[in-house]
Amino acid sequence: MDKTTLIGIILGLIAVGVGMILKGASLVALFNPAALFIILLGTIAAVTIAFPSSEIKRVPQLFGVLFKEKKVMSIEQLIPLFSDWATVARKEGLLALEGKISTVEDPFLKNGLRMAIDGQSAEFIRDVMTEEIEAMEDRHQAGAAIFSQAGTYAPTLGVLGAVIGLITALTYMDNTDELGKAISSAFIATLLGIFTGYVLWHPFANKLKRKSRQELKVRQVMIEGVLSVLEGQTPRAIEQKLSTYLPIKDRQKVLTEGELNG
Repeated sequence: MDKTTLIGIILGLIAVGVGMILKGASLVALFNPAALFIILLGTIAAVTIAFPSSEIKRVPQLFGVLFKEKKVMSIEQLIPLFSDWATVARKEGLLALEGKISTVEDPFLKNGLRMAIDGQSAEFIRDVMTEEIEAMEDRHQAGAAIFSQAGTYAPTLGVLGAVIGLITALTYMDNTDELGKAISSAFIATLLGIFTGYVLWHPFANKLKRKSRQELKVRQVMIEGVLSVLEGQTPRAIEQKLSTYLPIKDRQKVLTEGELNG
């Protein structure tokens, strides 16, 4: 589970709740069915209009991405793996790696290794794997765009809810107590719109983009690793090449471990 998403939501709720208490407002005011209805259903309606059904259907899956850690091999795991494959390929040939395919769980990496063993050219392998990355990136961008747009619509719908509430408040001009309650209730819609837009939807979109970039980086390392093994590069050369994708502090650690294992 991706705990940072849950922790962020909890902290956001605490910030609003404690802030209201410190300002002397009642938390009960937040439970406004009309405001919730306008903001939540209105945001869903706007997003449904803005995106095709094929993308809307992926929203539950996107929530899964937000709250779960996807099992993707890290660059630190890939570097020694490609180093080992290079050693085997240089000693016994690429066909000797066929027995390694069954141990690879990642479909993207497995496909790349299979193409290399089957004798496909480096150019062909790079083209196929790059196109797959681009398709993945397009899907991820579409998913992030849904939450980004929701974050844009929600605050505006909050203003709409406030306007509706103020229209109702005008009917209580002769009753000061009811007028105050109605105005307070009207601005709850604005609060909820801003909260959902800037504490939930926009941050969700950003997290999806960040996770996409991280996965893209790992996929790029996979491409370079497969092609390096195909070209017969030495394990040391592969380690040096792929370690450039790591921060400097982690890079030296990987190279040192490679020397010890070698």
